[in-house]
Amino acid sequence: MKKILSLLFCLITLSTAIAQQHGSISGVVTATDGSPVGYVSVGLKGTSYGASTNDKGRFRIGRINPGTYMVTVSAINITTQEKQVTITAGQAAEVNFILDISTSQLQEVIINSNNNRIKIDNPSPSLRLNEPLLEVPQNIQVVSSQALAQQQIISVSDGLVRNVSGAIRLEHWGDMYANINMRGSQIQAFRNGFNIVNSYWGPLTEDMSFVDHIEFVKGPAGFMLANGDPSGLYNVVTKKPTGQTKGEFSYTTGSFNLNRATLDLDGKLSKDGKLLYRLNLAGQNKGSFRANEFNDRYSIAPVISYQVDDKTKLTAEYIYQRAHMSDVGSFYIFSPDGYATYPQNTSALPAGLPPTNINDHSITFNLQHQLSTNWKLTAQTAYYNYGMKGSSLWAEAIDPDGKYIRDVGQWDAKSKMTLGQVFLNGKAYTGSVTHNILAGLDVGSKDYAADFVNSQPLDTEDQKFDPKNPNLGFPPNGFPVFDRTLSLDERAAASGGLINQRYSGVYVQDELGFLDNKLRLTLAGRYTYVNQSSFGSAAEIAKHFTPRIGLSASIDDQTSVYGLYDQAFTPQSGRLAGGGSVKPLTGNNLEFGVKRDWAHGTWNTTVSVYRILKNNELTAAPNTNPTEGLSVVLGQKRAQGVEFDLRGQILPGLDVTANYAYTDSKVTKLADQVEGITVPAYAKHVANAWINYKLLRGTLKGAGIAGGFTFLGNRQADAVTPIQMADYFKVDGGLFWEGSKMRIAANVFNVLNKYLYSGSYYVYLPGYYYQAEAPRNYRLSVTYKF
Repeated sequence: MKKILSLLFCLITLSTAIAQQHGSISGVVTATDGSPVGYVSVGLKGTSYGASTNDKGRFRIGRINPGTYMVTVSAINITTQEKQVTITAGQAAEVNFILDISTSQLQEVIINSNNNRIKIDNPSPSLRLNEPLLEVPQNIQVVSSQALAQQQIISVSDGLVRNVSGAIRLEHWGDMYANINMRGSQIQAFRNGFNIVNSYWGPLTEDMSFVDHIEFVKGPAGFMLANGDPSGLYNVVTKKPTGQTKGEFSYTTGSFNLNRATLDLDGKLSKDGKLLYRLNLAGQNKGSFRANEFNDRYSIAPVISYQVDDKTKLTAEYIYQRAHMSDVGSFYIFSPDGYATYPQNTSALPAGLPPTNINDHSITFNLQHQLSTNWKLTAQTAYYNYGMKGSSLWAEAIDPDGKYIRDVGQWDAKSKMTLGQVFLNGKAYTGSVTHNILAGLDVGSKDYAADFVNSQPLDTEDQKFDPKNPNLGFPPNGFPVFDRTLSLDERAAASGGLINQRYSGVYVQDELGFLDNKLRLTLAGRYTYVNQSSFGSAAEIAKHFTPRIGLSASIDDQTSVYGLYDQAFTPQSGRLAGGGSVKPLTGNNLEFGVKRDWAHGTWNTTVSVYRILKNNELTAAPNTNPTEGLSVVLGQKRAQGVEFDLRGQILPGLDVTANYAYTDSKVTKLADQVEGITVPAYAKHVANAWINYKLLRGTLKGAGIAGGFTFLGNRQADAVTPIQMADYFKVDGGLFWEGSKMRIAANVFNVLNKYLYSGSYYVYLPGYYYQAEAPRNYRLSVTYKF
């Protein structure tokens, strides 16, 4: 013990001596009206010393060698300021800055701070929260554009979920639909604050070319973003003009004939900088490790913003995505013997089967008006139009020897959504109490029509498909010829493939700040009205009030604790196997957590525990072909667990994203007493990490190494699967070099070349189905900024 104490004393003495050889600089950056300016860069000119201000405008730069330096403050759209300071060993100098910027410019600084950072401190305006994430009484994780670039993620379905605790994709639909699960259920897909889910099979995954960052909100969020699932949502935030004139071109090549190019143009259309534009283009050809599969896509995404005056800004955005891809059912492999029983590249897709074509359009208008220093009004509307013409490959009954008849079902669909939102953010004061107020109105109209009833077998009884010896040539029964003489609306009406929904919601929230806003009490409520019909059922009306109570306390400037009770109300669409009407999903969430910023805000950790109860959730009906779209009702499902997230710059040049989640999801009550009822899939243990290290000095400055892993343990498929899925472990890694203008990166995915898959079991077949992931593969990308 004495030796240990002596060693500790020596270490403390040595640390003190070293600290006394250096000095430090700290200070506060504010606007002319006294508002703190967060997330601007503060540095010592001509050196590598630097930091960023936190949400309070404070900064600190430590371990500076004695001497005289020029301190600079800079950010997009503001004039750089400089001040000279002398550093003395063992002393702390203080330098404060006052920036001459308007409220709208301050908002642009916050928005543009999202670039080139792993850790993002503020939610996007589309989340409607006018406060730092550290103070929000809810677990919200943000995947930045820097993280997307480091990991070479090119689509929402392409490895995105590794960045968020507990997020998984156990039901893949290739790069067609994301279908992300979290906290025991599939979560809702949002874009710029709009819920863009119009059926279980959508929306089309976003190409990363026009995505700035993605926000994962855990638990109910109806007070923020219209109707949502109690388990959470993800909100895709698209790129907007920054006011800088710049461009970026990227080319990526890789395994399975991947060739992809993107172009990002950002600039001004008027000399005064009031009229700005952003244009993102992308095109790709992509093959597969399985025969006859391909996924060719391109996207066009222009954005124009106009600063009407110092208080009003109008933004118009259009996104078009085109997908030309092979039949998505080819991802599924069927076997009577278990998972991964055939070679990894096994396919049932015959060459020549007509492809699936998807055209996805959206247009959004956003108006922001600063009513006063403390009050802001936002109004936005969007129109989404989606069209699909294709098919889905599936299996009829599986023989004991593994042979079966392949069945191709017609899948033509279209989706139209008209959405609108108006909300008000503001601050008011009653004595020493601060009121952070949010109030608004959501309205929406959603229509979905699909013809997926007609089907044709590819094989015959005497010539069945044999996965052990697959014939991928012309099928014995020929290719399907579907009758499309009637319009899609007529075909969908005749087959019961119509979904219609009209909704409106009004909400108000008051976050009361006590003790100089160190203690924050959230009181909120939402009233929702829904009129809907689905799959030929009569129109039904549902009304519901959902309350929200939250408490958040700041232990210090870097640490907060919170508790939350929230409810959710979500309309559902489906056809019940036993007949009858579908009730909306209701649920509640009880959650507690601790958030902390470390090293002056360069990295962050979040720990949360939760329990979610959901009522009337639909799940696929057992003993039926999933292409029939039949469901049964889970009376009540409980999900509870623990989550941990870490993200940010741990050391200069070292970026880390790491997370772990334990999830326990069980059906506690059955509404439909059906033998063999399916429980939605999940994994009890999910762990991820991604590390990116770049050399900041020396001959190899700019070179770096990156790598990470994903682990899924105790994967639960459903209640009746005789054999559970094996644990999942995937390792990725690569090398890169980046300078001021260029970045070259090469990543290897599935480094260990493991046979990775996900799947489940169908009683009606009977048999297993699974989807294999690609063996070891690579991507090489070159990015040039101009």
